[in-house]
Amino acid sequence: MNPDEVICSCLNVTRGMIQEAVHNGAKTLEEVQDATSVGTVCGACVEEVEKIIAELTGK
Repeated sequence: MNPDEVICSCLNVTRGMIQEAVHNGAKTLEEVQDATSVGTVCGACVEEVEKIIAELTGK
């Protein structure tokens, strides 16, 4: 997983930023959105964000 990969092109949120949010305690999509704003503009990346969160949390 490349931490520099842009997951949310609307807000330029990277995989690394999502990983950091999860490592800092965010466990749900809503918590990751609160920390990074990922997926809050057009929503096209939400499914990918949910997959990343599941991978990182083991759920």
